[in-house]
Amino acid sequence: MKLRRQILTITAFAIAMGFLESAVVVYLRELLYPGGLFEFPLPPFPGNLVVTELLREVATVVILITVGIMAARRFSTGFAWFIYGFAIWDIFYYVFLWLLLGWPQSLLTWDILFVIPTFWTGPVLSPVLVSMTMILLALVILVGAERGRVTRIPGKIWAGLILGSLILIFGFIYDYSQHMLTHFTWLEMFQLKNPEVLKVSTSYIPDRFPWWIFGIGEGVILVSIGWYRKLI
Repeated sequence: MKLRRQILTITAFAIAMGFLESAVVVYLRELLYPGGLFEFPLPPFPGNLVVTELLREVATVVILITVGIMAARRFSTGFAWFIYGFAIWDIFYYVFLWLLLGWPQSLLTWDILFVIPTFWTGPVLSPVLVSMTMILLALVILVGAERGRVTRIPGKIWAGLILGSLILIFGFIYDYSQHMLTHFTWLEMFQLKNPEVLKVSTSYIPDRFPWWIFGIGEGVILVSIGWYRKLI
């Protein structure tokens, strides 16, 4: 009963955060894209706006971590609430954008997913699938804890989860990084206030998403979740 109440509470919180996030994006698109339209290549935008957006994303993660800390006493369950809140927030961010702007047109519409430490890009379907995987892992931990099981995540499971996550991140930054590395070194492409870097970054048009890399990352994570479920 307590778990059900917590799920409802944190779900409501994450959905509200999803709306706030989508509202910010609505304002940004109205400023940067007349009529709220969004498509690649991106128009030039001020470097300080990029830095502000980066800090906003950091703040969002801090808020979700804080919720996880407040919702649980143990690290494993706190981690579960963090990834659960993150996943619900991310899914409803797209739900509200679709309701407010009619965007994305489909689950295969490309989006900028994150800007830390560089642009992550991919079809909307990709972060939705990752979010569903996060919800699965969170529920495995939370239901196990509710049933009195030891939910500490062993090192070998952490290794699998981290490896799978790094593979996913590589897949998300792969196409954009290839575009940038044809013009700059790795260090130069992170100089977000450099006008030339901004000019080249906004000329980026997504080419193809490496679904095979994404599939490997998801597979490693799902195997790790299945292995963890058998251990608890």
